[in-house]
Amino acid sequence: MSTLVTVLVHWPRQIASYFTWLPPLVARIVVGWVFLWSGWGKLNALPQITENFRSWNIPYPEILTPFVSGVEFVGGILLLVGLFTRIAAAPLVVVMVVAIISAKFGDIDSLETLLGFEEMSYLALFLWLAVAGPGPVSIDYLLTRGRRA
Repeated sequence: MSTLVTVLVHWPRQIASYFTWLPPLVARIVVGWVFLWSGWGKLNALPQITENFRSWNIPYPEILTPFVSGVEFVGGILLLVGLFTRIAAAPLVVVMVVAIISAKFGDIDSLETLLGFEEMSYLALFLWLAVAGPGPVSIDYLLTRGRRA
């Protein structure tokens, strides 16, 4: 049993410990890139996106459309470079919650459906980044490395 635990638990953990920098970097690059371009696209199509917000019954679409578009665009840039990561991820969590409630709520018929929405995957990544932080390959890390205990 000891050999089995060593091979199936300890070795993979030891190998993975060399790559702890990689998951937050990949998560930031993926969602940062997606939301940078999503926000940019919305900012360049505000009238159409405002109509979409109106059809989803989002209140004050004339105000919230440019705001959400800006949050996605700026948040995407900040996540991409790892600057103010926790702060950037938090409003994006809220954006995903509102997107699910406003645009997808009528489609939810089970937990499987809810968890299958891409917005839920983004929400999970944003939540993880907001709690775990950007990792060591980030501007945040460079700004705080002298203050680590």
